[in-house]
Amino acid sequence: MAEFLFWLCLLLPVYAYLGYPLLLTVLSPLFAPRHHGNAEPLNVSVIIAAHNEARHIEAKLRSVLAQDYQALTLQVILASDGSTDDTVACAQRVNDPRLRVLDLPRQGKAATLNSAVAHSAGDILVFTDADNQWSHDTLGHLLAALSDPDVGACAGHMIIPNPGKGLSLGDSLYRHYEGWLRRVENRTGCMVSADGALLALRRALFQPIPAEVNDDFFVSTCAPVAFKRIIYVPEAVVLDQGVDEADKQFRRRQRVTVGGLQSLAQRRELLNPLTHGLYALALISHKLIRRLAPILLLPLLLSNFWLWDEHPFYRLTLITQLLGYSVAVAGLLDVHHRLPRPFRLAAFVLVTLAGMSLGVWQFLRGQRYRQWNPGQNR
Repeated sequence: MAEFLFWLCLLLPVYAYLGYPLLLTVLSPLFAPRHHGNAEPLNVSVIIAAHNEARHIEAKLRSVLAQDYQALTLQVILASDGSTDDTVACAQRVNDPRLRVLDLPRQGKAATLNSAVAHSAGDILVFTDADNQWSHDTLGHLLAALSDPDVGACAGHMIIPNPGKGLSLGDSLYRHYEGWLRRVENRTGCMVSADGALLALRRALFQPIPAEVNDDFFVSTCAPVAFKRIIYVPEAVVLDQGVDEADKQFRRRQRVTVGGLQSLAQRRELLNPLTHGLYALALISHKLIRRLAPILLLPLLLSNFWLWDEHPFYRLTLITQLLGYSVAVAGLLDVHHRLPRPFRLAAFVLVTLAGMSLGVWQFLRGQRYRQWNPGQNR
């Protein structure tokens, strides 16, 4: 029994984080690459939800309004979710007829986005976070794939150009890992969802966002629900900053896990391979097994202790686990960042997995997150 538990708890996480992307990498040459030309002129509404983003919002709005993409019409909607700082005043300083500022009461991000969509006029809805910056050609790259009628949504690529001295090193490397995974998903036609940093959706596919879900996942999966593809566009770059503090990383991963599992519950029809084929298998691998995998690490460790005397292999795996946890704890305790980078990377992995594990437990207990406070998680 201990041996079965050990191998189950080992192989599922290995598959979720390594085996699945490697499998897609092997399969990708079997799928013909798709190429897209320049973006056609479209009616576009860019939607930005913000809560206390006075530090970032003016620069963000200017980077969006300065795009070199020639839209038929461009509308930018800044929807403030009950901000108590100068977010609205800073946004109103950007004097541009294409900008509309909504000063809404505190109601949560999902309701704020739904209100912004209700005030929008574009055939294409572009959702982006308030605290990242676009390159001058981001929008044009993002929308090019929509010339294909089979494409319902597009996802941009977020990078962290200047990792800090703390756990944001792991944030940056994780973005590179996600980029690799999304490229092979894209090639095989099973890109599962988009990041909230930057995504575009055909307005005709939009469904109102329920409370308690991860809005980026729900919005982008409006496409596969309608049997349209999501396309990853690595050239559509947004620049962001990482999170150095362990407590903020922990809270963010915890909240994202709870919202992610709630999102999967809302979109459970997409998990059926008989209806959605390879996309359903990708969704199960990328979003379900990966989120559940961290809770297997404790039984993996305990079963490994039990198997100590069974074979030298089990002694080696136990020593490896204990060494990995020791390096991660040392990285967390190294507040002055004197240890080499692998210690910080191990600390990031430990905090991420711990936050995900607690998030799974909170989801099973029925805890949900209705409100958002971006400043607490960056």
